Amino acid sequence: MNRRDLSAAALLAAPFALGATQVQAQGAARGRLEAIQASGRIRFGTTGDFNPMSFRDPASRAYRGHQIDAAEQLAKDMNLRAEFVATDWRTLINGLQADQYDAVFTGTSMSVARAMAASFSMPWGRNAFVPLVRRQDAAKFPSWETLNVPGVTIGTNLGTTMEQFVQQALPNATLRRVESPARDWQELISGRVDATMSSLIEAAFLTREYPQLVSLFTAEPRNPIPMAFMTVNDPIFVNFLNAWIVIRQASGFFAEIGRKWGVEA
Repeated sequence: MNRRDLSAAALLAAPFALGATQVQAQGAARGRLEAIQASGRIRFGTTGDFNPMSFRDPASRAYRGHQIDAAEQLAKDMNLRAEFVATDWRTLINGLQADQYDAVFTGTSMSVARAMAASFSMPWGRNAFVPLVRRQDAAKFPSWETLNVPGVTIGTNLGTTMEQFVQQALPNATLRRVESPARDWQELISGRVDATMSSLIEAAFLTREYPQLVSLFTAEPRNPIPMAFMTVNDPIFVNFLNAWIVIRQASGFFAEIGRKWGVEA
């Protein structure tokens, strides 16, 4: 795939642009895509703590995962070098606004709060939330409602959509916020929380990796939410990302990396 193919496809993807304000700003906001092409590289913000989406290889310390494969394919299609920039969930948007990276590829869920401060591509997949508990405690929580009581402590990572969900949907529980690079599920394994709020994607990995953990209510997950790439408020670049997603979905690429990483999105 060459740049001409992708540029033509970007024109076809114009209906996916997010909002009238972006359309009005096209003339002034043309610089991002041109700047990326001129630099010879595209910079991706990624957290490295969300297996199987973005994580560090223990031996090489290189980034790996579903979102890393997607980022590297995008860079290859653009004839550019992929550069990965470490970030965390709390400062994802700050890094975009400070021009530390061009896009976030780390398994980001769309939310109203994030969309007010940055732009999203069209969704590449879907996700939803389920609680994780220690296997010996599973019988204590026969329903979602049994989590929403005083005395139950639920861990989430700071700055995630899971944190927002627990605040809104389970207000009677005690919320324990964990700051990266520590992870909420580590608090669960160590016994410092009763449950964590996870995504279907991450819960599937964690329960395979740690048999002492179990995910609850997988047949009735909560908060179904689209997953997308987050970037700066630049309509031309957003349209380009949308075009690339359409092209790569049609080519079977997203299905292929989904099978590779066990991501059913």
